[in-house]
Amino acid sequence: MSEHVLDWNKNWQKYFEQLTALPHGSYHEQPASDWLAAFAKEQGLEYKQYPCGNVIIYGPATPGYEKRRGVILQGHMDMVPQKVASSSHDFLKDPIQTIVDGEWLKANGTTLGADNGLGVALAMSVAESKDLKHGPVEVLVTYDEETGMTGASALKPGVLKGDILLNLDSEDEEELCIGCAGGLDVIADFKFTREALPDTGFQCYKIVVKGLSGGHSGMDISLGRANANKIVANALLPVMTKYGVKVNDFEGGSLRNAIPFEAEALLAVPEKNVLAVLRSAKKYFAEVKACYKESDPTLSCRILKQRSLPANTINDEVMLNAVRSIVACPSGVLR
Repeated sequence: MSEHVLDWNKNWQKYFEQLTALPHGSYHEQPASDWLAAFAKEQGLEYKQYPCGNVIIYGPATPGYEKRRGVILQGHMDMVPQKVASSSHDFLKDPIQTIVDGEWLKANGTTLGADNGLGVALAMSVAESKDLKHGPVEVLVTYDEETGMTGASALKPGVLKGDILLNLDSEDEEELCIGCAGGLDVIADFKFTREALPDTGFQCYKIVVKGLSGGHSGMDISLGRANANKIVANALLPVMTKYGVKVNDFEGGSLRNAIPFEAEALLAVPEKNVLAVLRSAKKYFAEVKACYKESDPTLSCRILKQRSLPANTINDEVMLNAVRSIVACPSGVLR
């Protein structure tokens, strides 16, 4: 891939570029917190950096605007650290590789961090601007928004003084959204044992689902995109219950707030039922591709023969319960 030199001709763009060079995935935002504090010092602005990582920067009112209502500009410093399976990017130390594609700024094989790096950069440019006329400004940047909003929860009553709060964590230009949506996390743990697999009587296959559009579980969940985990689970359920298929491994998704775009399962298929299992999987995959041809045009679903059998499989009862749980979980907006 060719390198691109970005023309950062505005301060907010400069600050966003600086942030992309710092590790700032959820729970690893300390470099970003320190960078915000250093920015405030350099600009001669008052600030508070809290032990939890939150930073508040105070921009004084423009002379003559001291009695105007105070405005709080809110954003969060963490990003969703997700990458494609082929990427070797290390979110704990590697800067985001940015690519200019026409009018778009993208990342090479990873998330970009525009959520919410752009909001943070815009707020910083307002705080340090000598041209804008405004009343008192507070730039509130919280940590760990993506995995539970614990930074926001750590705020103490009375810390903020402004009258108006603008959350700069939206997606659409030239629009203000007045409203709120909630979310629900469910964590399910299944204890299981592994059972030895006979040396004969089974063949090994792998279900591989990839090429989905994925996306943010908040921003993109209303677009009707496919969920890789649910595709694999729905493929497994009939062949486990009807044809005695056993599962050695099921892997998919990586983050609680990202729609899974890849998933796979390693199977032990009874030799007498191989043709029936292949027919079932291929029929279902054709239905899935037809259903999601608009939202996930590059969706790929395959069941592939493997050279050797795994040594063991997950206990059938537990694996079946896990698969049924995934099938039963809703994936989309609840209204």
